[in-house]
Amino acid sequence: MGNIRQTYIKRVAVELIRHYPTEFTGDFAQNKKKVLELTDLGVTVDGQLQAVHKKLANRIAGYATRYMKRKRGT
Repeated sequence: MGNIRQTYIKRVAVELIRHYPTEFTGDFAQNKKKVLELTDLGVTVDGQLQAVHKKLANRIAGYATRYMKRKRGT
């Protein structure tokens, strides 16, 4: 059995990938940084990007990673 994710998480991840197709890859860490940059889930404090809603950002980045891996067949 797989993980069941909320529709909100799926919708946000797919919209981000559609708007910024070259920004997302199969790497979770990079996708997490991009999610924080491109949404309002992250803020910049003293020049560093920090998560305000860490759990939500992780879920969106995780789904984006799986989506990209499935899309590219890796």
